[in-house]
Amino acid sequence: MNQSCLVELGIAVQKACENVTQPLKFLYPLDISIKEKIEAIARSYGASGVEYSEQAEKQIEMYNKQGFSGLPICMAKTQYSFSDNASAKGAPSGFILSIRDVRASIGAGFIYPLVGTMSTMSGLPKALLLRD
Repeated sequence: MNQSCLVELGIAVQKACENVTQPLKFLYPLDISIKEKIEAIARSYGASGVEYSEQAEKQIEMYNKQGFSGLPICMAKTQYSFSDNASAKGAPSGFILSIRDVRASIGAGFIYPLVGTMSTMSGLPKALLLRD
């Protein structure tokens, strides 16, 4: 893709965003608790429940005390599965979603739970390109 194609794509995306006829709708009301939001998302993934680590519980309590419970949730999880298990490909059901930690990007305006062993380090290919 060359630079002029990227400019065209950017303009097309901008026009599409300007012509939105309906407001953004979340899976949950923003005024429910952080845990209720996480659990609503987990149900949409097919989970039967959510398990929080001690660290996640502490972070949620802190964000509630700081007044950030009204922020939306953006789950940080594997792209390979709706579960926290990357080897359970696709859309399994009836699993317990494991929340290891909960972090916030206050400036960006969202809270992001870390699901399972998910890392927030930038993505790398499965095979390093330097070996090719």
